[in-house]
Amino acid sequence: MGTSNKQRFILATRFSAFGDVAMTVPVMRQVLEANPDLTIVFATNKNWGALCEGIPRLIFYPADIRGAHNGFKGLFRLFRALRRDYPQLSAVADLHNVLRSQILRTFFHLAGLPIAVIDKGRAGKKALTRRDNKVMAPLETTIARYQQVFSRLGLHFGKEAPIAKAGPGPRRIGVAPFATYREKTYPLTKMEAVISELKRDGEILLFGGGQQEIAQLESLASRHPGVRVVAGKHSLREELDIIRSLSLMISMDSANMHLASLVGVPVVSVWGATHPYAGFMGFGQAEENAVQIDLYCRPCSVFGNKPCYRGDHACMEQLAPERIVDRVRQVLRG
Repeated sequence: MGTSNKQRFILATRFSAFGDVAMTVPVMRQVLEANPDLTIVFATNKNWGALCEGIPRLIFYPADIRGAHNGFKGLFRLFRALRRDYPQLSAVADLHNVLRSQILRTFFHLAGLPIAVIDKGRAGKKALTRRDNKVMAPLETTIARYQQVFSRLGLHFGKEAPIAKAGPGPRRIGVAPFATYREKTYPLTKMEAVISELKRDGEILLFGGGQQEIAQLESLASRHPGVRVVAGKHSLREELDIIRSLSLMISMDSANMHLASLVGVPVVSVWGATHPYAGFMGFGQAEENAVQIDLYCRPCSVFGNKPCYRGDHACMEQLAPERIVDRVRQVLRG
């Protein structure tokens, strides 16, 4: 892009799971830093505006995808609202490439705007996760796939901000033991063993989601004085501020890995049915901080949404708590 003082406005869309949306934000921040004449209007779930706060020229546009913007008519309503509010939009970056985003981008295409679409690399992911004759090789990261979309629109990138190292002084360790699917979740009894050991290394803060998870975390914390539950007590903005204060986050392959990455906090991630090779490692995170065991059946799915066909969840059950503890202490030592 040139250095004209005239701002160029583009639309970016991603309507999927929270963690996937969180992965887009550091990429858009990179793009904006390298293109001072660019503004990005980001249409995504109406509840996730806090992800975009503090980033100059990133405009959060709330989409009510289960309400007013649901279905074909709802997406046309969203299209018309975007055209009304930002008539200067000059291109669309589809970071999702599912039916909903395809319909929305088609309206803009018919209005004459250029479109760039993410390539999800489905064939490679299928080869990585099939039962027989797996192709065990790292695929292009989701971060790189997002970057390519913006590159196709002629945009440049700033340097990736490094993940901070744990500094001296009191340690605060976040633990996010849950994921959407069991196949991505380390057994809570094993994670309790991790927490019991790491209490001597610093303050432990517990993160989670729904009421059932919060009840489990409260029960766990009651058995360990000094362990504190963060889950369910703060807004997303407040929770991001708390995560920013951590020395380190322990997370599954789930949203909290990406939230910590967004604010530059190192993550020790725990992987079961899924695998970093599929490309969903947190932005800027070191692969050596991914704790996992090698099994012939791993990975068995891209998102962890397929039941364990062995039936024993060996990828998590055979992963010793000591492996996680050792990795955390290595990161804390810097």
